[in-house]
Amino acid sequence: MTKRNGLADPSRLNPFDSHDKQLLRVVIETPKGSRNKFAFNSDEQIFELKKVLPTGMAFPYDFGFVPSTKTDDGDPVDVLVLMDEPAFPGCVLACRPVGVIEGEQKKKGTTQRNDRIVAVEQDAHSWANTKSISDLGKEFCRELEEFFVNYHKLSGTKYRILDRRGPGQARKLVKSAMR
Repeated sequence: MTKRNGLADPSRLNPFDSHDKQLLRVVIETPKGSRNKFAFNSDEQIFELKKVLPTGMAFPYDFGFVPSTKTDDGDPVDVLVLMDEPAFPGCVLACRPVGVIEGEQKKKGTTQRNDRIVAVEQDAHSWANTKSISDLGKEFCRELEEFFVNYHKLSGTKYRILDRRGPGQARKLVKSAMR
């Protein structure tokens, strides 16, 4: 891990857990229940406020990224983490991927893929039996998808859901985005 000015850069961590290669490492940017959207600025090595969601809208679960990955939109692989209690920005979690919400965003005539992995923190009691995104149920998944559609709408971006895939596709997404 590289250090500059005494701060560690979490974006350079190994994307997979060193003890269990089935687990992803996820750096939390925005905790569950927050209206504040935080993002890691790798140039300055800080977490900064990116936007504030309107009243009545908040992140339904912890949201972060898989370190040492980069997708077509230039950002690391996004992960929505299901766990019992909210984490905090900069917290690194070991998570079991249960699937991926495949989607694309369109802004100013340009369309890009922007998939979101759904994962369960390894010690989450409430989600211990969730092995695949299909275990979450159709209505739960639809609500997660609606959050992403509405979140993008706030910044003038159209987000379209393409498909839901299982844990195997989530791992493939991470491996293809490793840098």
